[in-house]
Amino acid sequence: MRVFRDIRNYFLRGVAALLPTILTIWLFVQFYLFIQENLSRHINGFIVKLIIWAGSDQPKEELIQFWVNGKGQTAGFLVIFIAVCFLGAFLASVVGKTIWKYFENLAARAPIVRNIYPNIKQVTDSVFSRHSIAFKKVVAVEYPRAGIWSVGMVTGSGIDQVTASLDMDLVSIFIPSSPTPFTGYVIMVPAGSVIDLDMTVEEALRFTISGGVITPSEWEGLQLEQTQNSE
Repeated sequence: MRVFRDIRNYFLRGVAALLPTILTIWLFVQFYLFIQENLSRHINGFIVKLIIWAGSDQPKEELIQFWVNGKGQTAGFLVIFIAVCFLGAFLASVVGKTIWKYFENLAARAPIVRNIYPNIKQVTDSVFSRHSIAFKKVVAVEYPRAGIWSVGMVTGSGIDQVTASLDMDLVSIFIPSSPTPFTGYVIMVPAGSVIDLDMTVEEALRFTISGGVITPSEWEGLQLEQTQNSE
């Protein structure tokens, strides 16, 4: 019936409107809880020890109840936040950059660590860097098999050894997975086997995150609708 179909459409539209906000809040809450449980709790315990060392007459159980389990537990989170800000300011200085570079050089030469640290650093740099990854253009490529087309971003030329062995020009393509475009697959294909798309990297990522629902034309429609609603 039309009534039930309208109710379903209204419900889905409401979910689509609320879901981004709910997921954003959930991620922030989970991050806060993770920091509280794994870091702040220990800092608050240290605060309790400092208060007792300073000669406080308040019972230890009451101090723990307030600082570790009660309203005072946010103090540890604030201490971490301030400490990270100071660390960032220090690393922005000449002395800080020099010391950090020395530390990274040590990590790059240390056994076992050198196999882990550079990979983790590359991931964090790609997430927190102000500069986006240098994707050259958006293309369509037959992947994972002939007849199935995927949207990907050209990241550069293929590995020289592979190119020389096959005696053909190859391009490296990053194919993001849906709905988390930070993960995906890197493939090398002949340069002539891809189709250049008139899409920006941002549009390609939206297409991936939405599961193919939001195409460039759909995104323009959403922007127009948001502009009209704001007016």
